[in-house]
Amino acid sequence: MKRESARNKIRSFLEANVGKKVTTHQIQEAAGYVSEYGRRLRELRNDEGMQIKTHNDRPDLRPDEYILETLDRTPKIGRGITLKLRNEIMERNGYSCQLCGATGGDPDPCDPKKKVRLQIDHILPFTQNGPNDKDNLEVLCSVCNQSKSNILRPSESALNLIARIRRNPQSVQREVFEMLKKKFGDK
Repeated sequence: MKRESARNKIRSFLEANVGKKVTTHQIQEAAGYVSEYGRRLRELRNDEGMQIKTHNDRPDLRPDEYILETLDRTPKIGRGITLKLRNEIMERNGYSCQLCGATGGDPDPCDPKKKVRLQIDHILPFTQNGPNDKDNLEVLCSVCNQSKSNILRPSESALNLIARIRRNPQSVQREVFEMLKKKFGDK
């Protein structure tokens, strides 16, 4: 008789509780107290497209709570980044996050009991047809990468311009805003 995998048990548990908050303890219990329940959740989210949300996605959830929002699945996206390419990007970026400067193993700023993990990220998001070439890849820590989540950063020129505007008094900032609003409308 073949035993059911932890991943299948967690999938069944979440599907039976769709739309309800569930705790880490409940998921561990459903999985048969396997130590890798977190990895199984990521696999369900990333490989199967299950819309499992955490406190990083929704402010109404605590760090030990999850929710499967819907039974609808998001399409699986293959990244296709080879180990060789990953290592090249890591070395080029000095094995550190390009946003906050964290290195692998540093304390996680959200939970000092955890360690920061480094990931390869697409500058132009993969979901927006960002290529897997060196110029479009960078190292981000798990915290920065999760908060970025398919957001395309403004260009350096735009960031410099915004910084210059922010250094001005609020009256000047409002004047710039009104001029842009007049040019581009309320959209």
